[in-house]
Amino acid sequence: MQIGLIGLQNSGKTTLFRLLSGLEGDGDRTSVKVPDKRLDHLTELFNPKKQVNAVLEVVDIPGLRISDDGKMKITSDFLAKIKNNDLLLHIVREFESDMVPHPEDSIDPVRDIQFLETEFILADLEFVENRIEKIKKDLQKLKQDRLVKELPIMEKFKEVLENERPVREVPLTDEDLKILSGYQLLTMKPIIIGINFSENSKDKVQDIIGRIEGIYPQYKGSIIPFFGQFELELAVLSEEEAQLFKEDMGIHESALERILSTSYQYLGLKSFFTVGEDETRAWTIKTGYTAQQSAAVIHSDFFNKFIRAEVVHYDDYVKYGSFPKCKEAGVWRLEGKEYQVKDGDILNIRHS
Repeated sequence: MQIGLIGLQNSGKTTLFRLLSGLEGDGDRTSVKVPDKRLDHLTELFNPKKQVNAVLEVVDIPGLRISDDGKMKITSDFLAKIKNNDLLLHIVREFESDMVPHPEDSIDPVRDIQFLETEFILADLEFVENRIEKIKKDLQKLKQDRLVKELPIMEKFKEVLENERPVREVPLTDEDLKILSGYQLLTMKPIIIGINFSENSKDKVQDIIGRIEGIYPQYKGSIIPFFGQFELELAVLSEEEAQLFKEDMGIHESALERILSTSYQYLGLKSFFTVGEDETRAWTIKTGYTAQQSAAVIHSDFFNKFIRAEVVHYDDYVKYGSFPKCKEAGVWRLEGKEYQVKDGDILNIRHS
């Protein structure tokens, strides 16, 4: 999974990127191990040679800038860098700082969200209108099946955008998505919101989130509050010291953990595990994946050579303590290729 960080300059986007990259990172891209306490516990139980967490790719996409005419500048570099992201995390500023001026000279997260939403819609509307015009001209010359199918999609997009709604709200078939695969529509990308608070504004968190959700109900449940500068300062402390400060602030999860849980939920992702003497490993799949599809995530050959999956859930394994005892309790079972893998399942794939 790849997440692209976007936001106006001085929003704290780069601060969050440093947090996610462990204060290091390589340029504007970093690989982040997905923390999973279940996998940690399985490693303690099996004592393998190595533990392999699921990996999240994070890209710090160059800051969106407001030009002198008050419009957002969307560059070709920006468009190129959002292409391969599964999800965009829009960092919005709530912290006050005389040393770090806001480009609009005031702090208003709702305004900043609205600004980006509007500019993305306008950019997409311009593209869609030009595309419709070109399709119609091309169809006058030659009736191509692909263009015939694309035209009603673009016309529906135009209708939605003119009503100031993102095109991600338009239901699309797999065939539609193939037709649109070469286009970079900004409002097609799923977006979640990260609000960067200052340490002394923790009492405002719920009020700000409620205000945003009231105006943008589509973001309900996908708004992530974090304290960028505060968490950056904690990152250089010992684990014990950092925990004391977190408890004082009422922070129960790190920014990374909050981003991951929200992203997984938003994208419909789950994790299953494989265990053994060599390694314990977490694998990321989409909700609804069958045992056969999940096997292919481990190795592409396993899809065609799939026979059965040995399955026991993590909770059951921890409860009974071993595979033999899970078998005795009836919670270990053999499943066929159509079995839908659940979050936390431990799988062993039988294949030819």
